[in-house]
Amino acid sequence: MIRLLRRQRGTHRRGQALVEMAMVLPIFLLLILGTLEFGIAFDHNLTLEYATREGARTGSALANGGGPLGCGAGQSPNAATVDDNVVAAVERVLTSEGSPIKLPNVTEIRIYKVTSASSGAEVPGSVNRWTYTPGAGPLVNGTPLDFSPDGAMQGWPTCSRSNGNPADSIGVSVRYNYNLQTSLGALLSVVNFQMRDHTVMALNPTGK
Repeated sequence: MIRLLRRQRGTHRRGQALVEMAMVLPIFLLLILGTLEFGIAFDHNLTLEYATREGARTGSALANGGGPLGCGAGQSPNAATVDDNVVAAVERVLTSEGSPIKLPNVTEIRIYKVTSASSGAEVPGSVNRWTYTPGAGPLVNGTPLDFSPDGAMQGWPTCSRSNGNPADSIGVSVRYNYNLQTSLGALLSVVNFQMRDHTVMALNPTGK
């Protein structure tokens, strides 16, 4: 009788342990997958951050394209290529070796005027928007970009960008649709995660 009771108690404990494991294991797996997903997403975000920084640095250095400021004849002679080079700098980072970014998931690149380098606030209407058009963008160094200017949103002419004193500030932002990389994607397939990073820099002043 005593042996039978001991066996029943042992079986009960093993059954209880299995039930507890079945309850805890999914939570434990979700924690592991969530931590892993966060690390992967952070890597994506760092790449976007680096890309916008390179774009803003390029735009800051090129300013209005050189020469006298203005949109008339003989002024800002290289204005037409400035934004092309800004987007090319962004794209180089996004497509560099080791980059986790999927270029088709980049929904837009924005080049815009900001109220000041410290605030980073976008001036309404002063935005040039670029969208993904694989291999159909302007040529830069003989290679077509994978992004083209959105004709409906070209509100900040390069030839109007002043790098005098005080200098205008340029902002470059990238919007990106992030797809879950772990098994969480199957559980949260209806959830859309959009990343956005931006960098703001003052145009390099002329000292005048």
